Amino acid sequence: MRTAYAFGNDPAKIQRYKAFWNRDAVERPLVGFSFIGWFPFRYFSPCKRWTVNDHITPERIDPSEWLNDQERLLEEGDRIDDDIIRGVCPTQVAFPVFLPAALGCPIRVLPDTVLADEQKLSWEDALRVRLDPDTPWYRTYMDFADALVQQADGRYPVSHSAELGPTDLHAVLRGHNESLIDLIDAPEKTAELLWNLGEMFVHFTRGVWERIPRYHGGFYDAQYNLWAPGSIARIQEDATASFSPQLYRKLVQPVDRMIASCFDNSFIHLHSTSMILLDAFLEIEEIRCFEINIEPFNIPAPGMVPYFQAVQAAGRPLIVRGTPSPDELRLLLDALDPRGLYFQFIVENMETVDALRAVLDR
Repeated sequence: MRTAYAFGNDPAKIQRYKAFWNRDAVERPLVGFSFIGWFPFRYFSPCKRWTVNDHITPERIDPSEWLNDQERLLEEGDRIDDDIIRGVCPTQVAFPVFLPAALGCPIRVLPDTVLADEQKLSWEDALRVRLDPDTPWYRTYMDFADALVQQADGRYPVSHSAELGPTDLHAVLRGHNESLIDLIDAPEKTAELLWNLGEMFVHFTRGVWERIPRYHGGFYDAQYNLWAPGSIARIQEDATASFSPQLYRKLVQPVDRMIASCFDNSFIHLHSTSMILLDAFLEIEEIRCFEINIEPFNIPAPGMVPYFQAVQAAGRPLIVRGTPSPDELRLLLDALDPRGLYFQFIVENMETVDALRAVLDR
């Protein structure tokens, strides 16, 4: 059923986001549903012209070709009555590689997504990498943001795209295997490179936010449909799944603290594979919010409960993203505090929405 506001973006929903960030007393968590899966690549017309192992250049990215598909995906908000505001970012997270591309990494097409090719640069070349606003990929990213802002015309929010964090960029520039050896064989150079990459991440994020208007006075992240009252950044350190807590604290934690301190509402995206480092991430008070995926292939929902509880015990807002079964959702509702809790459910159809909603409305 079509709602009174386009894409379901009722401004009254902003109050629930404010309560989420403040961890105010609420009767139930913030809840959002989305039919857009983990890899939205297939939803976009331009991607259908690309072939696996093809390399994408900035000249092949015409923002105008993506705009209609972007708005079409927002229409799920007209069908689903939930708590979230829907918006867009460059390529709607189907293409989360603008930053490595701007740093000179070739971009390769995979069956369901795209990926920055690892470069295996020498230390001399890796430490020489800089973020240049005049490079074609950087300009394409900013042009994309400008086109989205013009298309949105205030009807929905626009955000930065999901981007690789310093450890992921380190792995791309030096090579994934080489970057792990670097932790032991070249810790000082590793620390220098990670710090450089952290600063470039901050500049890249700030650069796009200089062009994006605020939405009802706040900022927004499109991947998680997350509105925030102040400046926002999404931190990603997927490569740390192979780090020990000691190495993370020594080499990466200072960088993540620096990034988080540059924004009012920094949040970190984590997989279940990184739970060995959760305590170390929680030590960074500047990380205001934690987003953690439910991933049955590694740790199913019941096994994730202690980690979710640890985030809440530290007084941080928590986003749980995934597709729990109704029984798993009952378990999560019983185990977790609704204050500062946001469930983002990835669903395939309205039947799944109805089944999960029945549990939420118990």
